[in-house]
Amino acid sequence: MALTYEELLARVAAPAGTGRLVHEPATGDALAEAPVHDVAALEEAIRAARAAQRDWDALGHEGRIPLLNRVADHLEENSEALAQLLAREQGKPLNGQGARFEVGGTIAWLRATAATPLEPEVVVDDASQRTELVYRPVGLVAAIGPWNWPLMIGMWQIAPSLRMGNVVVVKPSEYVPLSVLALVSLINDVLPADVLHVLSGDREVGARLTEHPGVDKVMFTGSTATGRKIVESSAKNLARLTLELGGNDAGIVLPDADPDAIVEGLFWGAFINTGMTCAALKRLYVHDSLYDRVVDGLAAYAAKVPMGKSLDEDSLLGPVQNKAQFEIVERLVEDARDRGARIVTGGEPAKEIGELFYPITLVADITDGAALVDEEQFGPALPIIRYSDVDDAVASANRLDVGLGASVWTSDVAAARPVAERLEAGTVWVNQHGMVHPFAPFGGVKGSGYGLEFGVEGLKSVAAPKAITLPAGVAG
Repeated sequence: MALTYEELLARVAAPAGTGRLVHEPATGDALAEAPVHDVAALEEAIRAARAAQRDWDALGHEGRIPLLNRVADHLEENSEALAQLLAREQGKPLNGQGARFEVGGTIAWLRATAATPLEPEVVVDDASQRTELVYRPVGLVAAIGPWNWPLMIGMWQIAPSLRMGNVVVVKPSEYVPLSVLALVSLINDVLPADVLHVLSGDREVGARLTEHPGVDKVMFTGSTATGRKIVESSAKNLARLTLELGGNDAGIVLPDADPDAIVEGLFWGAFINTGMTCAALKRLYVHDSLYDRVVDGLAAYAAKVPMGKSLDEDSLLGPVQNKAQFEIVERLVEDARDRGARIVTGGEPAKEIGELFYPITLVADITDGAALVDEEQFGPALPIIRYSDVDDAVASANRLDVGLGASVWTSDVAAARPVAERLEAGTVWVNQHGMVHPFAPFGGVKGSGYGLEFGVEGLKSVAAPKAITLPAGVAG
């Protein structure tokens, strides 16, 4: 039987007076108290998980895959309660590309991960020997997630790790612990005991988790600054790392593009989740011949997209999730204004909706070097930069120490290919931005991290390769 929102929240909330109070970003109202786990709880979780790993691995893929599909069924049955909690805690609207979209994607990703084949690879088969490459679980995976897509990204970490026979300890962001606690609680209704743990703790718990000798792999999505600290702490346990860090993705509109055809894709590429997405479009370079049409088209489209409270069924854009991020957006827009940039839409907090609402803000007539261009805003503000030479636009896109995603916008897809190949990013999209797929490997370069997620490569990233060499002529 499906749980109600109230029943799901009661499962994971701490008794009054014993936890840390969580507020709803859209209203400022108190939501519930989240439990606060300490390092002692972490030690016990790691001990219990490691003890359970051997039996979990022994099930093999043929035993684990049906269980993961049963988990997906159970999440589907409880999807509305989970979406209601996510909307309240994270702030994103229920509809559009909001909470229901995220929960649906979380379930779909789990099913896709369960269905991804991973066969032994024959790398040598000649007169000397036959060598096969197989993949075994690493052991215990630490999954440290962000606050912007806590369930979806959490599943990106949890699903492949479990599929490969690992056990997992999850550390959610302190901004959204209840949603992740609820997700893990539902998963654990199906899984064997102690295979998956979650700890709602502070930075001390996170720091200990990344350096713990019982951790074999760390998966982290978050800021580049924190990613660097994880690299340092992992030297203590030599844990393998997958780091998906900051983006500041660039998009280039080529002179042959049709502004009317690309405006919708540009808008949602930039403002999915109200701009709070690592692989969102955050710098837009537009050829001089199309500049005014693209700016005007984006402004007209923005005027039609409603922003409102998370539980308002008509809302498609929500608040900035937390005050610290709100202040970053506000600072960057003010800096752009002070530099003489043109504020096309927005530019002032939308206090009439709520304290953490900032409207879609399009900033034109701005150049490289401005803080809004050079720093990742991670919110509803987009700088639009004019260019006249494609080589200059590519150089501008590549000049920062980030490289998560990028995009090229054109009416001639063949012409986009040479430009895409020159952009320094882990993924380059053509006529779209940020559209990830569960079978397409995803990861960054430069300061945006390293390691791949999704598909076969994602399974390999949470496994240890083993080469098995047999005498020549012996079949595997």
